Amino acid sequence: MSTTLATQRITLAKGLNMGLRKAMEDDPKVLLMGEDVGKLGGVFRITDGLQKDFGEDRVVDSPLAESGIVGTAVGMALRGYRPVVEIQFDGFVYPAYDQIVCQVAKMSYRSKGRSPMPMVIRIPFGGGIGAVEHHSESPEAQFAHTPGLKVVACSNPVDGYWMIQQAIASDDPVIFLEPKRQYHADKADLDTSVQPAPLFTSRVVRQGSDVTVLAYGPTVKTALKAAEAAAGEGRSLEVIDLRTLSPLDMAPVLESVRRTGRVVVTHEAHVNLGMGAELAARITEHCFYALEAPVLRVGGFDTPYPASRIEEDFLPDLDRVLDAVDRSMGF
Repeated sequence: MSTTLATQRITLAKGLNMGLRKAMEDDPKVLLMGEDVGKLGGVFRITDGLQKDFGEDRVVDSPLAESGIVGTAVGMALRGYRPVVEIQFDGFVYPAYDQIVCQVAKMSYRSKGRSPMPMVIRIPFGGGIGAVEHHSESPEAQFAHTPGLKVVACSNPVDGYWMIQQAIASDDPVIFLEPKRQYHADKADLDTSVQPAPLFTSRVVRQGSDVTVLAYGPTVKTALKAAEAAAGEGRSLEVIDLRTLSPLDMAPVLESVRRTGRVVVTHEAHVNLGMGAELAARITEHCFYALEAPVLRVGGFDTPYPASRIEEDFLPDLDRVLDAVDRSMGF
């Protein structure tokens, strides 16, 4: 495939790096903070080269103190800056949980909108990299449950480039989830001349007619693989990348479910009280008479994240998604 000046082939890591760079070039009020984001370029190299080009005042290597990182960013946002903070690993976010839930999420509401909180909190999330607990968590439901926060999850390089810029431009605080196992896994063609989809929207990434499969972040790739395998057996799966977890964009979901009558939701987080539960409730509320089977969920087991040697047994994979499809079709 030929490329133009506006088109290049990138990984998710590169897309995020380019998106951050573009946001910093466009707005001098955008700055980055986090552990090792400057000189090292982050443990996943997402911020590589940005401190060198924008200086230590705009790409700040912070102490190892997540509460302090987010608390400092709150003050900066109140003074008109647009801070982007990186939580090095998903499980490290909990020391900052009080700041996020009690300050970041509530500041605009408590001030009747006079004190907006234009902040992005980047969190590499999910498993699949051979790391243990605190390094492979999926905390998205805890933030999606918190009023005042927007929560999005990119799944591919092109979305990574556009969504990080859109999140930074938002006047609301955004929890920005990045599937760490996808950082360097796949490449896609980015055409910067194409208008991106709005930030808080879901997208049908594969059309189908038999079962609707809902996914986000790292499980989008799993769902697409399952759809490919199912096609070989004569079954047609429609895959929807949710992209936004709060607010949920249900219009494409409900339209799909009314056609297929069957739904499988997959995410790496524990099934109990996860995003799948909320999706199942909303689908049942709006599509009850269209459903041919109950909404089925495929996710992590209700245990702490396991040792790396058995993490592939813990994470939802192609076989578990296809098993749920079989059970759905059996009703």
